[in-house]
Amino acid sequence: MKRLFAALSAIPMLFAASEVRATGPQAGSAYDYSFTAIDSKPLPFAEFRGKVVLVVNTASFCGFTKQYAGLEAIYEKYRDRGLVVLGVPSNDFGDQEPGSNAEIATFCQGAFNVTFPLTEKYAVKGDSAHPFYKWATATLGTSAAPKWNFHKYLVGADGKLVASFATTVEPDAPKVVTAIEAALAAIPKAGG
Repeated sequence: MKRLFAALSAIPMLFAASEVRATGPQAGSAYDYSFTAIDSKPLPFAEFRGKVVLVVNTASFCGFTKQYAGLEAIYEKYRDRGLVVLGVPSNDFGDQEPGSNAEIATFCQGAFNVTFPLTEKYAVKGDSAHPFYKWATATLGTSAAPKWNFHKYLVGADGKLVASFATTVEPDAPKVVTAIEAALAAIPKAGG
């Protein structure tokens, strides 16, 4: 009961800040951080240098889990133009990602045909948060920190944060698509 109350009390916060845009200079970049892929291989963010990355903390047993389908669709639509969707499974909200990395990968591939990269499971809030999430929160402020599963950060091709989108903002929402398209348009052309 206590868990249910905590989960329900968090719902108003989901709507508090649906989008936060980065403004001004940023210390460091996403390229300063590294994850481990869900298959246990190193996954340095620098591997995505020159690409636009939508980083999303995910969970398999959440009311927003259906967003995997939208994330896969947006990845398929824009990956040839330079978009990467990076799923970061997390059990931070409502214990909705209790499985092992292998179970998470099997679920994502089986239920949603996910082909975009996934990391191993990480904390995304508080003192134990992955350093990328600590940096993103420090850069954009606590109003842009994940408040639930499927929070989205958009990182430009230069490794700088572009925007943050709340859980309730669908991956194909006009403001997400507009931000992705603008970030893709800003990728320097080879030889140009």
